[in-house]
Amino acid sequence: MHLLIRSARVVDTTSAKHDQVVDLLIENGLIREMGTDLTVPDGAQIIDVPNLHVSAGWVDGRAAANDPGHEHRETLTDLASAAAAGGFTDVALLPNTSPVIDAKDTLGYVRRMAEGQPARLHPMAAITKGAKGVDFTDMIDLHRAGAVAFTDGDHPLQNPDLLLKTLQYLRPMNGLLVNRAEEELITQFGQMHEGVQSTLLGLKGLPAMAEVMMIERDLRLLAYVLEGQSTADAASTAPVLHFACLSSAESVDLVRQAKARGLPVSCDVAAHQLVFTDADLAGFDTYLKVNPPFRSQADVDALWTGLADGTIDMLVSDHHPHDEESKNLEFDVAEFGISSIETVFSAVLTSNNDRLPLTTLIDRLTFGPRRVLRLPPVSVAEGNPAILTLFDTTANWPVERLVTPAKNSPFLGKTLTGKVLGTVLLMGATLRLPS
Repeated sequence: MHLLIRSARVVDTTSAKHDQVVDLLIENGLIREMGTDLTVPDGAQIIDVPNLHVSAGWVDGRAAANDPGHEHRETLTDLASAAAAGGFTDVALLPNTSPVIDAKDTLGYVRRMAEGQPARLHPMAAITKGAKGVDFTDMIDLHRAGAVAFTDGDHPLQNPDLLLKTLQYLRPMNGLLVNRAEEELITQFGQMHEGVQSTLLGLKGLPAMAEVMMIERDLRLLAYVLEGQSTADAASTAPVLHFACLSSAESVDLVRQAKARGLPVSCDVAAHQLVFTDADLAGFDTYLKVNPPFRSQADVDALWTGLADGTIDMLVSDHHPHDEESKNLEFDVAEFGISSIETVFSAVLTSNNDRLPLTTLIDRLTFGPRRVLRLPPVSVAEGNPAILTLFDTTANWPVERLVTPAKNSPFLGKTLTGKVLGTVLLMGATLRLPS
């Protein structure tokens, strides 16, 4: 089976062909040849479109799975199809399904359902049973069964002793702990960012302090666990502790300082956090109700800076699909979360305003998440597996419909710049080709 990609600009700083316009000949799932004016094999499928760019396949480090338990919102097949439409060849899944991914049988179900899908799905396993923050799961068994990381997902670890022991437990097996920083006693009943806008709207706020306090706590616990280990040794290892969905300027500064001290820590930001501020909630649009919430413009600017300087390792979708009955409600009773996996690249590119070079943006979708999640490296090079994302950086496209059945996206009806054209993904001996 042959696929010829014509005149594509390579965006991959690890590739010898980076920033060059080349043809790529793919045969039986491998990049056989890269060059100019390559000969077309008999029967080859040809992709030849203007302003074509190609990179290693993108990785989404955080998406909610609703299967098992809430398939009416989105099945795993729906999620994989939506991920591919958003340019992702790999997706890390939160464990907050029903039942929770806290045992090998549920993990095995997700892995079996993920076989043959247009994007590879990598389940993260819960740290505690039922993600309730009380009793530990069998993390060794789950690690051996294929869990890519450990997290209670949408439930931040409130008990510091649990977080401390989890860090100690995961170190010998090179495991990753993912925590979304939120001190829930401070944010209880909160609906949006605490500030002038929440006061004007009469909504209880979610203060940035709740995020900052937990990051400070977790970093102190990580430093305690690593006592006696040199900072050089710690910095040379893969991240041990990962903060999900940073939203405040002070949080970015804390992680930046921790990295400067050599702590093995990483973090991510959801794409929509770079686009909206709390001022956008003036109309009580429940499609903009997310947690962590959209904060001030100063916070958004700090997130962009952190993404550019490498403090923030990766971009994620923080995809949370919901049915209409969960969102078409009064603001204070609507569910948190947006359907976002199909618009990550376009949303960021549209709002970029030259703050982030294209190579850096692609790095945060490729190399960054692969390093953090311990996924095998992928590069656009001859002889390598064809795991690719194809995209156009200048195309304007109206977001009229989504692949996912969940329509809780604030981008519906808007026009975005930058369009995913498809993915190429080796699946055994077959390829998933762009439509």
